[in-house]
Amino acid sequence: MDPRSARVIADLRELAALTSDAGGAQRVAWGPIWRTTRAWFTQKLAEIGVVPELDPAGNLWATVAGRSPRCLVIGSHLDSVPGGGWLDGCLGVITGLEVLRAAVASGETPALTLRVVDWADEEGARFGRSLVGSSASAGTLNPQAELAHLVDRKGVKLPDALAENGVSLDTILGAADYFRALDAAAYLELHIEQGPVLEEMGEPAGVVLGTMGVERHMLRFIGQAAHSGAAPIHLRKDAFLAAAEFAIACRDISTRHSGSEPRTRVVATCGVVNNHPNFVTAVPGSTEISIDMRALDAGVLAQMFAEAQEAARVAAERHLVEVVWTRIWDIPPRLFDPTLLRFVRESITEVIGHAVELPSGPLHDAAEMVPLVPTAMLFALSSPGISHTRLEDTPEEALDVSIQAFLRTVDKTVAHHA
Repeated sequence: MDPRSARVIADLRELAALTSDAGGAQRVAWGPIWRTTRAWFTQKLAEIGVVPELDPAGNLWATVAGRSPRCLVIGSHLDSVPGGGWLDGCLGVITGLEVLRAAVASGETPALTLRVVDWADEEGARFGRSLVGSSASAGTLNPQAELAHLVDRKGVKLPDALAENGVSLDTILGAADYFRALDAAAYLELHIEQGPVLEEMGEPAGVVLGTMGVERHMLRFIGQAAHSGAAPIHLRKDAFLAAAEFAIACRDISTRHSGSEPRTRVVATCGVVNNHPNFVTAVPGSTEISIDMRALDAGVLAQMFAEAQEAARVAAERHLVEVVWTRIWDIPPRLFDPTLLRFVRESITEVIGHAVELPSGPLHDAAEMVPLVPTAMLFALSSPGISHTRLEDTPEEALDVSIQAFLRTVDKTVAHHA
């Protein structure tokens, strides 16, 4: 194993021992274990003479100055979901630490300034809004509309949790000014895949083409509640049957639009279903159902959404009910920079002889960076192809390949901009 990879993996295991319990990682943003995590990371930086600073959104920045004030930003997140895995997010941050460590140890000033960022609250696990820190830096966050009203399961308000960590909704968008002042030349992120594609392909690492676009909506099918024994089938206005037909139609839409290559795969998920009234002897009078559609190609995503709207209309008509759509959230596909993708592709090839490509279905902080700065990601294989669980893992051999390839990508990016 490359000694640089060994250092990263040792740090990751040390962090896991410090911040996990029998249920998994507990580095939930804005909480005490997250603060312990950042204190640990700050100590690691102190060992190489680097003192980090916080921006107005609570993002933590660590810097090694270069000959040029222009900078390469290496980012990911130290926060986790409750009961999460030992690698989600922190793999990228700790590999960034190794970049700084190597730069300091070399005794030479890098051509570009190197900045490692731990984005605040990437997961959104406690309050439900993901990508808080990176979206504030990108200027896409609306603090009052999106954050001010959020409350966790214990009744703690998000503004109060932010204040406990030195962040205010009134000044959080100052992170955008902070980021603009950095003069970033490129953004790179290393992350575990979180899914089974690389494992299915038998590949330890992959080039990430971009993050899929998302169409996320809540539908309400409105019929008429009735007694399950008294209402004849042909006279019912069963909202659940319409919703169920819609869900199956969305599954068929995703199957129809998915290609055989990873880059052309699409997904559709109905993750929420709520019936009213919700008891065994009632025909459902109304049913809420969510739809989350994702694709890397914007045209394909638009076609999928149009077909989902038509499927909802047909299902409502068939079951004598109405349907109302409510938008939850959407984001276009965010394709990564061709030059940086070439560096990632070359780097993986140099380590293992070839490189495969795939999109990211999950969103990452990198998605917020795309409109601002040339951006790219590298994925490490996830085994057994799952994340957001303590069972998340990646074999050390795959971590070694991914870390080596990422460090090579950093070198190529710095040389390109030098």
